[in-house]
Order: sequence, then structure tokens, then C-alpha cells
Amino acid sequence: MYSIEVNNLTKKFGDFVSVDNVSFKVKKGEIFGFLGANGAGKSTTIRMLCGILEPTEGDALVGGFSVANDPDKVKLNIGYMSQRFSLYNDLTVEENINFFGGVYGLKGKDLEERKKWVLQISNLIGKEKIITGSLPGGIKQRLALGTAVIHKPKIVFLDEPTSGVDPISRRSFWDLIVNLSEEGITIFVTTHYLEEAEFCNNIMLINAGKIIAEGNPSELKT
Repeated sequence: MYSIEVNNLTKKFGDFVSVDNVSFKVKKGEIFGFLGANGAGKSTTIRMLCGILEPTEGDALVGGFSVANDPDKVKLNIGYMSQRFSLYNDLTVEENINFFGGVYGLKGKDLEERKKWVLQISNLIGKEKIITGSLPGGIKQRLALGTAVIHKPKIVFLDEPTSGVDPISRRSFWDLIVNLSEEGITIFVTTHYLEEAEFCNNIMLINAGKIIAEGNPSELKT
């Protein structure tokens, strides 16, 4: 029933508590919005859930694997798109796709099929040889999302994926996120754009490392 189960997760950097004893669950196939101001603890939480940062205390099950005990298995079974642009700007579009496909173990026919899909959702068919750094921001973000899910993970983490992107491109990007959710993929997304929270099935607000509210958009507005 749940893709992510977080139990008393804490992260300390010296005396500073970045994430303070948080617990929550994310249902399979839902778009889960994780909201908060800069410095609230969003990115630290998402990096622990992706197996990048080791928790100081507590644990979480992501796709059934413990982030404390099996971080490598967690990484193999998720997609992750960081808020800092996650593609190599000096590579071509095709080289980026081939690289990330190879990282996730795709090759041969499987890689070619998924490459076509990534090019299609990125509106880059016929533009495989273009240097990635020359692409508009909105197209880059779609390409980055495509490479993050090229291996068909069941859970995808998006850390402020539309930061710095124009409103029209942001809306187009969210249409793509909704389509992925309709295919049964669980989407865990951090954002500080409140209008984007309207697209989420469930929302959690974090402030100073603590969970302060949760519910669907209607419940929170009420």
C-alpha cells in the first residue's frame, strides 16, 4: 500500500538538527508534495530517502528497502532529479541519455526503446546531436526527468524540479508528472511554489526540520 514509510528520521550536522524526528507515509502511485521554505529541511530529507545521506537516527523504507541498511538497493530502485541541474551540459542530448541508461544497466534494445521515449517526452526527436547546455530551461528539465525515469522506477524523487523555469514550461512539466503518476509511479516532489501544490494528492509542510501540517490541498486550504 505504501511506497515510502518514514519512521522517526533525524539528521544532525554537529549540533545543528536539520531534520527533526519526522515520520510519514506515501501511498503507491500518488503525487506527494513536500513543501517548505529554503532551509526547512526538504532537501536533506529527500537525500536521506534516496540513500545519499545517512540518517543520524531513525530509518525509512523506500520501495521496501531500508535507507539506513540498504542504501545501494534504494538507489537502484528509484529515480532522482536534483534541484541542481542533473545533466551534463557539455554532452549531446543522446550522450546524456546513453550515459544515464548505462548507469541504470540498460543496453541494446531496451536502451534504444527507452531512448525513443525520453526523446519523445522531451520534444527532442531529431535533435539528438544538440549540445545539452544550449537547450531552453524547460526542455532541459523534461530531458532531466526522462533520464531520471529511463529505467522505469516505481518511485521518483524530484527536488524543486521547476526552480527557475518559466510558468508555461512549469505547467508542461507538471502535465508530464501527472502522466507518470497515472501510470502507477509514486512521485515525491519538493517545491516552494504553492500553486504547484494543487497538483499533489497529499501535501506535507516542514519548517525548521519539523512536520507542521499535512493533508490534501482542499483540507489545508480549509
